[in-house]
Amino acid sequence: MRPAAWPRAPELERLLVVDRDARTVTDEAIDSLASHFGKGDLLVVNDAATLPASLRGSVRGEPVELRIAAIEDDGFLVVAFGAGDWHTPTEHRPPPPVLAPGDVVCFDGLSATICAGDARSPRLYRVTFDRADAALWRALYHAGRPIQYAHVARPLPLWHTQTSYAGRPMAVELPSAGRPLRFAMMAALQRRGIAIAPLTHAAGLSATGDEALDARLPLPERYVLPASTVAAIASAARVIAVGTSVVRALEGVARLQEGMLRAGTGVTDLRIGAGFRPRIVHGLLTGVHAPGSSHHQLVSAFAPPVLLERALALAEARGYLGHEFGDSMLVAGR
Repeated sequence: MRPAAWPRAPELERLLVVDRDARTVTDEAIDSLASHFGKGDLLVVNDAATLPASLRGSVRGEPVELRIAAIEDDGFLVVAFGAGDWHTPTEHRPPPPVLAPGDVVCFDGLSATICAGDARSPRLYRVTFDRADAALWRALYHAGRPIQYAHVARPLPLWHTQTSYAGRPMAVELPSAGRPLRFAMMAALQRRGIAIAPLTHAAGLSATGDEALDARLPLPERYVLPASTVAAIASAARVIAVGTSVVRALEGVARLQEGMLRAGTGVTDLRIGAGFRPRIVHGLLTGVHAPGSSHHQLVSAFAPPVLLERALALAEARGYLGHEFGDSMLVAGR
């Protein structure tokens, strides 16, 4: 499926509707989304803002790019790349120079010290920066850029990687399933009595350039689940997750608490695939994902494989676009 090269006008976006009960697949405009929900339904969104998670610098005169993979209690987990830029697909980027504890990577007005490598990949490191708190965030927003993709037409500015309801900066890549929920769309949903509730999930990297590490994605990710969202879920007729990160957060909490939800913060390492039985989420709004990807594996928990195969075949035939700025798919039952 061809990737979207740039964010499109809303009137051009498509919606693939997969009804797992009726076993039907339909091609619609994104504006029809609200018509598929009714009073008592709840959409749970990931309100994490996207960080400028790509930092280009150098070590010992050699170019290095560090991409933030996770914010940890005592520093940052990063994936390192060598020479090259966003024009080159991630899987073709060369590895970084050999990095060892104590090495300092310098950026524009900021530096990071390598603390340790990670046994999961030779590209994965833990680092600390040369400042903390507000000074660190100011420096990150000055030196960093949003993670770029080789299929986009030109460099992405940070504002193109945010949803309309983004709040706390925790995501390292755009939680893109929520992109169609612009203000007019959310108003249309609310007029139909459809509630919207947030959680915050640190949506992680979609690719690292290391095939073995990519097979382990997504890595463990932090979440914040508000008490108000737990209450809204308890009274909802159906819970529709907007994005795979929302599914991982809600089902990860439910797994740890024997099917119950409790407000709070934590880390989820839940990986979902075909055969997984969701306890909380009844349906999913997501992008159109290629077979074999971790996102497609998660979608497989919400519809049988033969139905998803039909859906992807229709999407391909109708010219649907994939990746971060692509078209949408709603998978739900009645």
